[in-house]
Amino acid sequence: MNSLSQAEEYLLQQVRRGSPDGWSQLVNRYQGRLLAFAQSKLKRRSDAEDIVQETFIGFLKGLDRFRGEASLETYLFTILRRKIVDSYRSGKARDVCLLQDVYDSRRSEDRDSDPFQKIAGDDPTASTYLRRDEQLDRQRHALADALLELANGYKQSLNFRDLQIVELLFYAQFGNRDVAQVVDISEKAVAVIKHRCLKQVREHIQRLKFSDIVRHEQFESLLTQVWESLRPSCPKRSTIGAFLLETLDDAWQQYVHFHLHTLGCHFCRANLEDLQKQTRSDDTVKLRNRIMESTVGFLRS
Repeated sequence: MNSLSQAEEYLLQQVRRGSPDGWSQLVNRYQGRLLAFAQSKLKRRSDAEDIVQETFIGFLKGLDRFRGEASLETYLFTILRRKIVDSYRSGKARDVCLLQDVYDSRRSEDRDSDPFQKIAGDDPTASTYLRRDEQLDRQRHALADALLELANGYKQSLNFRDLQIVELLFYAQFGNRDVAQVVDISEKAVAVIKHRCLKQVREHIQRLKFSDIVRHEQFESLLTQVWESLRPSCPKRSTIGAFLLETLDDAWQQYVHFHLHTLGCHFCRANLEDLQKQTRSDDTVKLRNRIMESTVGFLRS
C-alpha cells in the first residue's frame, strides 16, 4: 500500500537520485511544520532545531528502508517524535495541557513494544523471519484498510462526534468514562459506539482473511499502533488552512477545532503553526541552510 502523493513521489525520486535541488525542496516543504512540532515539546528553540536537523539526517540515512507505506510528512514526524521521546530522559521536554500529551506520556513508556511480533511468534530460521515480516506487513495493511474505511466513513457522513470518540478511544487510549466527559455524552453511549466501531473493523479484517488479528488479546493496542502511524482522522494541510480562514462548513470547523485544540494532535498543530507564520524569517532561513549543509553529504551520488 503506497500512501505517497504524486508530489511526494517526485521529490523522493529526486532525493534518491542525489539531487541537491530535490532535497532542498523537500527540506523547505517540511522544515517549518517539523520545527513547530519540536518547539511544542522542547524548552529551547536551539534544542528543537537540533532535533529537526537530526531528523533530516536520520531520514537520509534510513532512506533505503522507506517503502512509501506512509506519507513523507508522517514518516518525518515519526522520526522526529522518536527523537523527542528520547530527549525526555535528558530533561528537555516541556509539559503542556492537551489530551494528546496524556497519550504521549502513556505511550512513551512502551514505545519499543510491537504487539504484531507476538502474533507472528518466534522462530530462529531465516526463512521464517522473512515469512513473519511479510505476515506483519499484511496484518498492518489489513488494519490500515479497516481504519481508513472507518474514518473516511465518518468524514463523508459528517459524523464528527463518533470520529472524535474513536480518536479518544483508539488514538489517545482514553477509557469510556474519560471519553464521555470530554464529549459530554453518557458512558453507556460511548460503550455502544465503541462496540459498533470494533465490530466494523473486525468484519473488515475478517473479509481480508486476517481473523488471527481479531482474536488477538492486544487487538485494541494494535489499532492504536496503526492509527498512530496512519493518522486517518488528521485533516489535510489545506483543510487546516481553510480552518484558519474560517471558510469551512460549521461541522468541519468544529471538528478541526476539537482535533487541534482539545485532542491537541501535535502533528496538526505543527502544521497550524507553520501555516500561521508563512513568513520566511531570518531564523527559518538560517535553519534551512544549516539543515542543507549537514545533510547534503548523505545524499546518494
